Order: sequence, then C-alpha cells, then structure tokens
Amino acid sequence: MTIEKRTHLDKGYAQVYTGNCKGKTTAALGLAFRAMGSGLRTYVGQFMKGQHYGELDAAELVKPYITIEQYGRKDLVHVKNPPLPEDVKMAEEGLARARDAMLSGEYDIVVFDEILTAHDFNLLSVESILELLKSKPDNVEIVFTGRYAPQEVMDAADLVTEMVEVRHYYVNGVCARRGIEF
Repeated sequence: MTIEKRTHLDKGYAQVYTGNCKGKTTAALGLAFRAMGSGLRTYVGQFMKGQHYGELDAAELVKPYITIEQYGRKDLVHVKNPPLPEDVKMAEEGLARARDAMLSGEYDIVVFDEILTAHDFNLLSVESILELLKSKPDNVEIVFTGRYAPQEVMDAADLVTEMVEVRHYYVNGVCARRGIEF
C-alpha cells in the first residue's frame, strides 16, 4: 500500500485520553488510522504491554504509516507499590525509546499508550511525563493514554478527554474478546 504524503503538521498539540472506561487506546489508534489517510506517520509506544493485541497485526499491514512497539512483559503488572525493578526498567527504556521517536523527525504523531497508568503504578514519575511535554517538537502531535492522569499532566495538555463508564458488560461476566478488547 502506498499513500502519498500530502501534508505535514504545522503545529502539533498534546492530547490526554484518560478515564476508567475502555476506549483510550482505541481512540489513539483511530487517530493514527485517520492520520495515515493523510500520509502522516504515527509511532505508538505501549507501556506495560507485552501481550499480543490485534493492533500489532494491523500495524504490520500498514507500515511505515503506523509503528507499534511494546515496553512490558507478557504477564500483567499487578503490584503497584513497590513495583518490580524489571517493570521500572522496561518503562524507563520505553520512555527513552518513545522520546527518541518523538524527536526523530520520522513521525508526525507519537502515542505514549498507557503512560499514565505506568505513572499510577509508580513505574514513571510525573516529572518525566511533563519533560516529554516540554521537549515536544512544535510539529509533532503527542497523545498520552491511561487511567488516573495526574492533574499536572492534564493542566499542561492542550486537549483532555475522559472516558466515563456509563455501562459495561464486564459487570455481567463478559471477558475481553479478541478483536474487540484485544
């Protein structure tokens, strides 16, 4: 597939997708898909994720427009305090990799998927997230996703969207479904 690069971002903004309902990663991937249609390239760094998700296969089909890398182990991080050193190391290495992608000039949009949850799990500091905002190039759009966005990050962002649960089928025992939740 070839899509001619038709545009460049003159101004990129900082977006936050947070809240306790599903849809944060999906919204970020939707943005990447829309951007691809205009020839823009998106890098998605997934914190705390090492499991196989459908978007990994989809991204392979649309390279080089959407690139996804994961910074987590296959089993979930369960213990918040204190976190395991291996989880902290993976988050910090992921932060460095995603920052490099943001500064590389190769990508128009950089998604820091679940970075806010990584902060909540004490894997990354709020200062490190705020530093990303300060070092963002003017022509790069960035998106932070995850539950429990710190107020300082929301205050510094240009756009904040909160996913609010009104009803969820999980409460009726419906497990995550392939192609829908993963």
